[in-house]
Amino acid sequence: MAVLRVGIASYEEMKARTLAIARGDVKAGPRDPTIWFTSMESFAKLLSLRNRELLETIARERPASLTALAALSGRAKSNLSRTLHGMAQYGLVELAAGPRGSLVPRVRYDRIQLEMKLPAPSQGT
Repeated sequence: MAVLRVGIASYEEMKARTLAIARGDVKAGPRDPTIWFTSMESFAKLLSLRNRELLETIARERPASLTALAALSGRAKSNLSRTLHGMAQYGLVELAAGPRGSLVPRVRYDRIQLEMKLPAPSQGT
């Protein structure tokens, strides 16, 4: 599998970067983040302990449907559907069409790398 590169930046920073890339002022590199969050809190919420356990279950058990995943995880199917659609928006999982209209969840990455800009150090007083 591959590595998902995640960045944390304000909306304004993400917009400025996107516009700079569109103008050709900046060239996105292969190691640059492909998914962006506006805060560490939103990133942490998506990858809560329960959601990381869910990703592990999907990767390990490879369930054939959301119904099978609900049985494996002990979570309600409606809750799983909402959670997995959110994860799919960020590329963490893929929801493929299965038999009879079912959705088959698959984990797309085996690692996540986080890049976050830290405030500049103060100039000692």
